[in-house]
This record gives sequence, C-alpha cells and structure tokens, in this order.
Amino acid sequence: MKIMIINGPNLNLLGKREPEIYGGTTFEAYLEELRKKYPEITLEYYQSNIEGELISKLQEIGFSYDGIVLNAAAYTHTSVGIGDAVKAIETPVVEVHISNTHQREDFRHVSYISAGA
Repeated sequence: MKIMIINGPNLNLLGKREPEIYGGTTFEAYLEELRKKYPEITLEYYQSNIEGELISKLQEIGFSYDGIVLNAAAYTHTSVGIGDAVKAIETPVVEVHISNTHQREDFRHVSYISAGA
C-alpha cells in the first residue's frame, strides 16, 4: 500500500510555530514514528506553502496511490481550487488537521476540502 501525506502552508514550521496550538514536535519526527509503526505501508511526504504546487501534486498522484492524507492547513478554508482537485482525482483523500478547527476562529469552521474528501 502506498500513501502520500500532503501538508500545506506553514506546516514546515511544526515544532517551532505556535507550539501552544501545534505542539513542539516536527513533522519529520511524526513521519519517522508513522513509518516505524506501519512498516508494511509505503509512506511518502510532500509539503508546500504554494497552493498551485499542492494542486499539481494532487493531480500527479491522484490516480496511482492507494490514499492521500491531506492537511491543506489555511488553504482548507480558502482554496476552491484544492477542493476541486480533491474531487477530480480517484485516490481517496482523508482531510486532517492538527488543531480542532471548530474551536478556533469562525473562518476556520469552513472547509472547501471536506466535500470531496
């Protein structure tokens, strides 16, 4: 099984950015833990701060992987384009977030990703 984890803007700063919200662990450390816990699954990782690059990655892998775990970060609440890309591909997409978006600012309660994930 081959799974791609895609992270959006500012998630390259995990472990440094607002640790009171996002914790003090880097994503690379999380990825290492996941690979050890699930050695039978090929886990790949992609991160970009650029909306178009995230859309291109979804289109690139969206017909050949077994699954995509997507944290579009702030683009979750603003990107119709990423939402459309998720709907356009065949690979199942699971939307995830580190914080509880429904306990944060009102604008974070809306997801353009959920309808296709």
